[in-house]
Amino acid sequence: MKRAGEPFKPFEHWLQKIRILTFSWSPTIPCPMNEEAPLNVSRTHVAVADRVRARRRLLQFLAGSPLLAGSAAPGVIAALAATLADAASAQSYDVLRAQTRKVGDIIEAPEDALNVMDFEPAARKALQAQGAPAHWGYMATGVDDDATLRANHDDYDKLRIKVRRLVDARKIDTRIRLFGAEYASPIFLSPVSSQGAFHPEAEIPVARAAGARKQLMVLSTSSNSSAADVAKAHGAPIWFQLYPTDDWDVTRALVRRAEEAGVTAIVLTVDRQGGRNTETLFRARRQDDRQCVACHAGGFKNEVSRKPAFNDIDVSHVTNLYGTGMTWDFVAKLRAATKAKVVLKGIMTGEDAARAVRAGVDGIIVSNHGGRAEESFQSTIGALPEVVKAVAGKIPVLVDGGVRRGTDAYKALALGATAVGIGRPYCWGLAAFGEPGVAAVLGILQREFETIMRQTGATRLKEITAATVAAGPSFASR
Repeated sequence: MKRAGEPFKPFEHWLQKIRILTFSWSPTIPCPMNEEAPLNVSRTHVAVADRVRARRRLLQFLAGSPLLAGSAAPGVIAALAATLADAASAQSYDVLRAQTRKVGDIIEAPEDALNVMDFEPAARKALQAQGAPAHWGYMATGVDDDATLRANHDDYDKLRIKVRRLVDARKIDTRIRLFGAEYASPIFLSPVSSQGAFHPEAEIPVARAAGARKQLMVLSTSSNSSAADVAKAHGAPIWFQLYPTDDWDVTRALVRRAEEAGVTAIVLTVDRQGGRNTETLFRARRQDDRQCVACHAGGFKNEVSRKPAFNDIDVSHVTNLYGTGMTWDFVAKLRAATKAKVVLKGIMTGEDAARAVRAGVDGIIVSNHGGRAEESFQSTIGALPEVVKAVAGKIPVLVDGGVRRGTDAYKALALGATAVGIGRPYCWGLAAFGEPGVAAVLGILQREFETIMRQTGATRLKEITAATVAAGPSFASR
């Protein structure tokens, strides 16, 4: 009740109070009305299904409460329902999840997004507002005509999902174990270089968002934050993507620094040896009025001067970041030089996958650098079955490139992937809204993924098999 002389609290104040209450509502303490009372318990320690049931009961209670009587009630419940993070809550409140306030063509807050694609124009707007169209071009570009970039996503549409009925799928388990570590989701964050181009804190907000959701993060050699700082922000060991350079002493120093930061896997990128033509980036640069040489001065030493991985390392003999002369002998040399797991990123054929197994690597990532390595017109989801067949279950096979929906992640797992990576979507969230944007992207994809699991009757990841997808003609022959 409002006390005399106390200023009137606006609607937004009480809505925020209710949001906080729903996010901490714990189904463990019975209260007078045979409902359940809030308790200061970490959200990570409360079962998702229990939280959903508790929140639903709270919504039902509020809907019938005289405090919300009148025309304001639908708006209050709708606004509250739209903030609930768990997909299961949407099953009873689909209509209420739609926002009641007007949202334009470009979202202005993370909660405005209906899918991860909504973040793309918001990211572009944010970077252009900063006078940095070249930074947008770097994020958006593929190579040549961007055909491989488009194929990465478009080929997911050629796979159909078989749904099943009358399966109790109220409890979904999306946990995954990789190299002895457990993650809450098979969706991981692929390495993206130079995230300082998208946000002042660079990779740190991404690490916080991924760590809060217990999802794997792979950090780029060319990151603007150190592996030690990112691992600290994440709260758990990360993986380190390695550009080896053409100087073995530098390679060893990079690996040693990553190991000291607690990195558990070295992800060697093998898809950047042939050069590339990033036309979309080049066109964006023409629209950029800044003096790019202020940050991108010529010479390798100047180029990596803002990359913490190279701090205090002698790079005077380095002529190339990507190790253009790298062969399978280099893979064996790296394998012998580290106690961490070694994963090859950029494998796209069964022949190379089988060779990787013989070379003793611990894992493979089917990847074409997000369609920015080469213009092969070959999607990663199209290459995945061939690689999985060649590996024959001996090592984990991960995949990235073109994943924009939870259904995409499901299809990749059904075709044999162990985990599925995203790159651009979380960078869109970062550029547009910082950490909340990254968190929203991860939340949306996870909700979509859990939803399609329920609809196919898969309650655990091992139940997502090739039998749950129907391949189109382009996949049938693989």
